[in-house]
Amino acid sequence: MPARAVPDSACPAGATVIPFPARPAPDAAARLRAALAELDRALLDQREAVTQWGAALSALRGSMGGLGGAMRRYQDRLGGLQDDTAALHAQALRRSAWADTATGSARGE
Repeated sequence: MPARAVPDSACPAGATVIPFPARPAPDAAARLRAALAELDRALLDQREAVTQWGAALSALRGSMGGLGGAMRRYQDRLGGLQDDTAALHAQALRRSAWADTATGSARGE
């Protein structure tokens, strides 16, 4: 679209408006090439991000597997500790009963 001057009658106080120079029409093919190049870069970045995400998920899977094994071993140890504590409690009750019997018979009750 060529630039054209606005007549003095359309401007207040008789001012003359000087239009900006017309810009050359953009090269559609160049714009398309630039957009496609940018899209290719974005796809490469996305592909790399997905690869890194997969590696992170794999590492997380390994960590969770190790954590699960550690929790099972901890649970087994707690079960063994519970058994040991129950045995000690039973032994303490037997010794307490024996002590009560021994002190009672020593007094002549």
